[in-house]
Amino acid sequence: MESFVQLRKGRTPRQVHRDLDGLKDDEMGRSGFTGRTAHLYRRNDPTAYRAEGPLSPLDVQTCDLEPGDLHDPEGGPMPLFGNEDCRVSLSRRRAAAPFYERNVDGDELWFVHRGHGHFETEFGRLPYRPGDYVYLPKSTTYRQVPEDDGHLLLIEATEEFRVPPAGVLGRHFPYDSSLVTVPEAEAFEEPVLDEYEVRLRHAGGRTSLFYPHHPLDAEGWKGDNFPFTFNIEDYDVITSESVHLPPTVHLFMQATGVYVMHFLPRPAEAARGAERMPWYHRNVDYDEVAFYHGGSVFGVDMPSGLISHAPQGVHHGVPERARERSRRRHDVDTRVEWKVISIDTRRRMVASEALLAAARAEVSAEAQA
Repeated sequence: MESFVQLRKGRTPRQVHRDLDGLKDDEMGRSGFTGRTAHLYRRNDPTAYRAEGPLSPLDVQTCDLEPGDLHDPEGGPMPLFGNEDCRVSLSRRRAAAPFYERNVDGDELWFVHRGHGHFETEFGRLPYRPGDYVYLPKSTTYRQVPEDDGHLLLIEATEEFRVPPAGVLGRHFPYDSSLVTVPEAEAFEEPVLDEYEVRLRHAGGRTSLFYPHHPLDAEGWKGDNFPFTFNIEDYDVITSESVHLPPTVHLFMQATGVYVMHFLPRPAEAARGAERMPWYHRNVDYDEVAFYHGGSVFGVDMPSGLISHAPQGVHHGVPERARERSRRRHDVDTRVEWKVISIDTRRRMVASEALLAAARAEVSAEAQA
């Protein structure tokens, strides 16, 4: 039910996310940050709890994880999270795959945290570098060829990834599609093998197709369904002087039940009293997975390589000490330098056993330290 009226009861700031006067701003909104919303102004930090059970928030350093493709070229990415609409995996491939791949369940969107190389595809060669998104449409045959140690996040959507509607800002902001890199047609001849394996990526098992000829033998292509890369350095960040904008403003691509957005370097909110940090919230209808690419926030380095999971309905947010620091340093810090990739999903994300084991190991190590 949509409402044309917003009510106000008790002690509240005059404007949203401004001049809290010691209160804790807790947002409870439907449909992410675009539906009906309640702002609860609390005395205490709503994230100050101890969690037990399957909906506990999760933080894991992916730099310590060892996917199958880290040491073995025949290996594959490590599953991290999944639901019916989306799968998230980690790849740290060091050597060219001796096989080719084809996702028959859905589209793939790779994010390059670290490393250089290229993807060989039916459409041609796609070089990649840190900060690149690599989009591979469903059923594209490809092979990853790294030049150095890689660290890539793989986001799979069972429905088609789409660029969100342009809206009132027009077709060039914040995402200018003319800045994507598209492969030039190339029929590959190397390596020369007696037989070529194409592994089909799908849920529930493994299927391989074996060809007597090179599977990437297309000499040309045309159409509007093709792979591409786009680097986050080319994304125009939407900002506001007076209020911290909701994360949905920074939406990059979306599929049914899956939304990929990012938080990138920008000027900090300059108006006096404006909160510069994301407010406390429980994202009533979406799970949130955040991957920290790097950067810093008000002089504090971000935990590069960390992945976190906040289940829908469970409070999360920046610690209170960081909020207080941002207020104290209002006249010192004029920019936010963070680089965070965020994946919101309508269905609950289920962490893999490998990721849960890594989380337990980290907690045990911290307890013994």
